[in-house]
Amino acid sequence: MSAAQKIRTIIVDDEELARRMLLEFLAGHPEIEVVAECANGFEAVKAVSELKPDLIFLDIQMPKLDGFEVLELIGTDRAVVFVTAYDQYALRAFEAGALDYLLKPFDTPRFERALDRAKQKVLGTGKGQSPTLQRLVIKSAGEVAFVNLSEIDWIEAADYYAALHVGAKTHLLRRSMAELEQDLDPEIFCRIHRSTIVNLKRIQGLKLHEDGEYRVLIENGAELRLSRRYRKHVQSRMGVRISD
Repeated sequence: MSAAQKIRTIIVDDEELARRMLLEFLAGHPEIEVVAECANGFEAVKAVSELKPDLIFLDIQMPKLDGFEVLELIGTDRAVVFVTAYDQYALRAFEAGALDYLLKPFDTPRFERALDRAKQKVLGTGKGQSPTLQRLVIKSAGEVAFVNLSEIDWIEAADYYAALHVGAKTHLLRRSMAELEQDLDPEIFCRIHRSTIVNLKRIQGLKLHEDGEYRVLIENGAELRLSRRYRKHVQSRMGVRISD
């Protein structure tokens, strides 16, 4: 791989042992070029300005400037993965624009998933596209939960929230349907009504209701209204013909 194709990476952590650990995890990836190691926030901001990295592994609790202050100064144009021993910052990290959140101690499979997401973002930006969202952060009753989008059956509008139906559970996310739809993978999710988006892999079939409208049948037993406005779109996505 040529130098032009390398993913320029900076590691930021005030603990040398933590920096060494990340270097070991990255050693097996020749496409990654670590261009700097920083021991505090000031060094990180300076390095980002001078070296223009594609990817940053960023600690949160550091002297001089913490990880959030660094991110505020450098922006979110590049892939940023927070690496920390404190789980209470997860929601804030994603709200600030971090790509992922590695909680120490993490194992190789977890690190590889984070790195894969970073690679997708870095390589995807060359086409002017961002990688599709893979999971959502839900905060409820003082707890933070992560929901993988692949596990969602369907989504419906609920006032100022989006209700995510995952098996027998329902999670409320304070985002509009239009905003959420932009982050969803169009190969997996499809809008069937102005207030409903479904996971195409969960659709079992269609049912003509007595009112002349179709219902989309979901694996968990739900019957969701299919709006006439979206019939042709659903027909195309499912590879079926729906008669009027």
